[in-house]
Amino acid sequence: MTTDVKACAVQLRELHHADEMLVLPNVWDAASAKIMAEAGFPAVATTSAAIAAMLGHPDGEGAPWQEMFAAAGRIARAVAVPVTVDAEAGYGLQPRELVDRLLEIGAVGCNLEDTDHRAGGLADAGAQAERLAAVRAAADEAGVPIVVNARVDVFLPGAGVPEEERVAEAVRRGRHYLEAGADCVYPIGVGNERDIATLVAEVPAPINANTRPDVLDLAKLRELGVARVSYGPRFYRQALAGLQAAVRQELLA
Repeated sequence: MTTDVKACAVQLRELHHADEMLVLPNVWDAASAKIMAEAGFPAVATTSAAIAAMLGHPDGEGAPWQEMFAAAGRIARAVAVPVTVDAEAGYGLQPRELVDRLLEIGAVGCNLEDTDHRAGGLADAGAQAERLAAVRAAADEAGVPIVVNARVDVFLPGAGVPEEERVAEAVRRGRHYLEAGADCVYPIGVGNERDIATLVAEVPAPINANTRPDVLDLAKLRELGVARVSYGPRFYRQALAGLQAAVRQELLA
């Protein structure tokens, strides 16, 4: 593997521990990636929901992994900054194959979520931890310190976790995944300051969170100690809304 890819992986890892919070407005194609890189963001993250929609497939591993990786590869080739891929739950790929495919397209990080898209609900935490450990081992064997962002899905409606148990379960899973070799923990869907503060305090790893309009802005997340912020398909949806508005104003008025 080239030194450049190794250097990008190290750079991405260091960005999770820098004094400045890592902000990643997620992208879906080469053009959106270039916009983010040219705006000065130090890394680029893909969004599976937007890429799948762009390709004509539903989110949640509804798109063939080959198409998803091909799109992510075009993104990685378009920018000079580190690229991390939303790899959903891994598409059923074996850990070494997943790592090989990431490195093949030039990606140096990935999201791996603990939703079981085939059986529904959450994957067993122990089994997910073993998978994360195998991904870490495969990356070590390849000689590239890929950054693994372990998504914890307990706050999502379909997870089946009672509301009063979600924070404790997120902490339990986050610690488990960290011990398995994850670099960052992403409790997607957590929506209030108290819960985020608890996760930051009790999970000894960089925490990935999301902004929420009128509730959680970047300044508040920075104050709470969040290390990484991502946006999912938000900007993709805003881009489509802008296109729709322009068409209505200029062509259908």
